Amino acid sequence: MSEKVYLNTHGLKGFSIKNCPAMEEPSGVLMCAPDHYQVLAVKNPYMRGHIGGVDLPRARRQWAELKEAFDASGCPVSLIEPTPGLEDMVFCANQSLAGTRPDGEKVALIGSMRHVSRRREVEAFESWYEANGYRIIRLKSRGHETFEGSGDAVWHPGRRLIWGGHGFRTDSEVFTQVAEAFKTPVILLKLVNERFYHLDTCFCPLTPEAVLIYPAAFEAASLELILKIFPIVVTANEVDAVSLMACNATVIRSRTAILQKGAISVANHMHALGLGVCEVDTSEFIKAGGSAYCLKQFLW
Repeated sequence: MSEKVYLNTHGLKGFSIKNCPAMEEPSGVLMCAPDHYQVLAVKNPYMRGHIGGVDLPRARRQWAELKEAFDASGCPVSLIEPTPGLEDMVFCANQSLAGTRPDGEKVALIGSMRHVSRRREVEAFESWYEANGYRIIRLKSRGHETFEGSGDAVWHPGRRLIWGGHGFRTDSEVFTQVAEAFKTPVILLKLVNERFYHLDTCFCPLTPEAVLIYPAAFEAASLELILKIFPIVVTANEVDAVSLMACNATVIRSRTAILQKGAISVANHMHALGLGVCEVDTSEFIKAGGSAYCLKQFLW
């Protein structure tokens, strides 16, 4: 089971979350200040109508508020220097996937971005990881496969298991290498709605037993996988999922959820599960298709 990629419920025979080894929770997050942030081209549906429309001073204030929320939640923030000309570098979730192996070794799997304008971001993140004691693993390219980091590879809370998303930004073939890099099984989910182009836009584990999703983002077989593993599945309504990107929340140690303000129904479900809820305004970043989760990378 240690490095297997699961594609459907038939392959899950004998699989149980309880059989996945425990894994330490992230010790902090990595963020990048929005010094060069702007919307220059339409790379996802959220960007339509927003080219040149970012209020940068407001974006700076919102980013600072999010950073403060992470610090206040006991998840200290490390910073990577923003690079001029890389307007999307602020979205730290996409360039890599960080984690640990079963022996505790810190690993950073370096991504391969689909859009040419984002590929230079990867170099800066690789340098940061090298300077901070991570083992660097690069994809063994068999062509032009893409992998957009923790945007499409989400750790299960407290367990050695990765949920992988494919369909728009990340190619399904790379998840064999993801499993090998972390010595960890992967459950693969197919995305079918272009507005939910990364897994982190429609899938948010809240606790080891509960997940928040937007069902219309997934093909039927992938929904079956989610329902098979999670005893509690919370569904976001269309307004919360699309307009407020509620599924792009960040949950710290299954205790505190940080999400876009105004997603009342989702926040109520989180409260009912015993989570503390910290609402922040990320509306300037939603113009580019990202919220609280997209703006950070978990660290170990």
